[in-house]
Amino acid sequence: MSQALFLRHWRLSALTLLATGVITLGACHAPASHDLPPEVPSGYRSDLRSQHATKHMAAAANPLAAEAGRQMLREGGSAIDAAIAMQAVLTLVEPQSSGIGGGALIVLWDGQQVRAYDGRETAPAGATGEMFLHADGKPMTFAQAQIGGRSVGTPGVLRALKMAHDKHGRLPWARLFEPAIELARNGFAISPRLHTLIASDPHLPGSPQMAAYFLNTDGSPKAVGTRLQNPALAKVLARIASEGPDALYRGVLAEQIVNQVQRHANPGSLSLADLSAYTAVERTPLCSDYKRWQVCGMPPPSAGGIAVAQILGTLQALEQRDPRLALAALAPRTADTPLGLEPAPEAVHLIAEAQRLAYADRAQFIADSDFVPVPVAGLLAPDYLARRAALIGERSMGTARPGNPVGVQVAYAADRSPLRISTSQVVAVDDQGGAVSMTSSVEAAFGSHLMVEGFLLNNQMTDFSFIPQENGQPVANRVEPGKRPRSSMAPTLVFDRASGQFLATVGSPGGSQIIEYVTKSLVAMLDWNLDPQTAINLPNFGSRNGATELEQGQFSPDLAKALKARGHELNLIDMTSGTQAIRRVQDNQGRPALSGGADPRREGAALGD
Repeated sequence: MSQALFLRHWRLSALTLLATGVITLGACHAPASHDLPPEVPSGYRSDLRSQHATKHMAAAANPLAAEAGRQMLREGGSAIDAAIAMQAVLTLVEPQSSGIGGGALIVLWDGQQVRAYDGRETAPAGATGEMFLHADGKPMTFAQAQIGGRSVGTPGVLRALKMAHDKHGRLPWARLFEPAIELARNGFAISPRLHTLIASDPHLPGSPQMAAYFLNTDGSPKAVGTRLQNPALAKVLARIASEGPDALYRGVLAEQIVNQVQRHANPGSLSLADLSAYTAVERTPLCSDYKRWQVCGMPPPSAGGIAVAQILGTLQALEQRDPRLALAALAPRTADTPLGLEPAPEAVHLIAEAQRLAYADRAQFIADSDFVPVPVAGLLAPDYLARRAALIGERSMGTARPGNPVGVQVAYAADRSPLRISTSQVVAVDDQGGAVSMTSSVEAAFGSHLMVEGFLLNNQMTDFSFIPQENGQPVANRVEPGKRPRSSMAPTLVFDRASGQFLATVGSPGGSQIIEYVTKSLVAMLDWNLDPQTAINLPNFGSRNGATELEQGQFSPDLAKALKARGHELNLIDMTSGTQAIRRVQDNQGRPALSGGADPRREGAALGD
């Protein structure tokens, strides 16, 4: 579906809902600025179908990146080899979302155990809890904080990728960068999505390097199909290929990064010492049981793994309390919608209520566990989740309050900061059965808008709370030197609990809505047994402990009416996910196979052999 047709369908759907009284302007409000997705929508491709393979598969948010990943797999590379090649290409072709100037969280299955690698950015040594406050103590607007050096955290993605490659890579490190180097030298065609993001960014003309790269001499965005070459990035990637991550963290390139950050009109404190001292961290993956499956994700500083586990655990507790609430019996139904399919109203109600509870806990308790005691065990304890599930009734609770899990050591104030993280997602499964889910990010679209040698620097510092304390209580996610900002990224692996066999890899970009997207895809694949592409295509929905969010243009008036009858305040908004998923299946003859999908809301692809 074209973008124009997509928007037209949404407008007609919204008018129908208003005309029939299903929603009112009071019950379905325009989203506030912090409700907006981190990246504007660029259409919905309704023709995508699950891809199938027998050997290996890679999926990314851009087909050029997916092809680079598949090429590494064809050469006998591991899943992490494919992920590195895909990230290098995404730095070039999807610069608004992720790149070597940002960070990443990686969950990996090496055939023996699950590993978790934390390449999240860190706050510079010169950062302070008051850095996003004006002189009068009021917080800056998001744009005031984002644009420039103030928001730049120490990049982490390359260190994490190298750490994972040293342990699990099969191909030489240098080989993994060759597809991106070739594309950067020879050029690639500007895609419709990249053009849309360039055209919609009001801050881009104010960045001389970005303007020279993305805009014509008259200031207009370069057209779709324009061949974009990036020789500066090709040189940087060639140095990284030969020298390793030190090419970015030390020497001339590091000096250029620091100069850009410190000399901007909105300067930051990132220093050469911050860059040289950065280390990635291998963490213990967060694995929890959900019915007959085991679901593994990232621990803090990600809130995504905890929130997804809490939501699934709460839904399981509901089913144990009342079998009539089993999600398997609430499968999606046919509807007069673009997809022709939508979730049952009862399923949307239960999932949104479970999400309200998880998001309330997320705002209260989750931050970098190296700085803040996070009560992970208490938040995931079955008896705690059962008590939380008991709060879910026939009608929506509206706004949930955080719970009282075992293990809370310090009283923190809730973090009320808006999060609009611009992110990308890759997944891969290799010939030996290894798998990876990696979510990487530069934070907002085009990050800090500082461009160094053809790549963008992140603005991840704005993932911290702008307000360090409230009513005398500290906020867990306040800025502290060396601290990693809380993330909603939720790279996830799924296993059969009885056999321990790998089943699926999934993840999504989408800012604080990542948790909603990953939950929907997991429930769709596991409880409703949908293939990955159909699970991803399914309309997005959920709640971040505010209004119940429905992807505009994708739901029927009947569903909205049923939710309103249960007391839900509805918010029709763009929900620009970018979910990628690969699932192990059996072919028609019972042999092992793979099925994969890419999000129709972006321009990605799942490719395999």
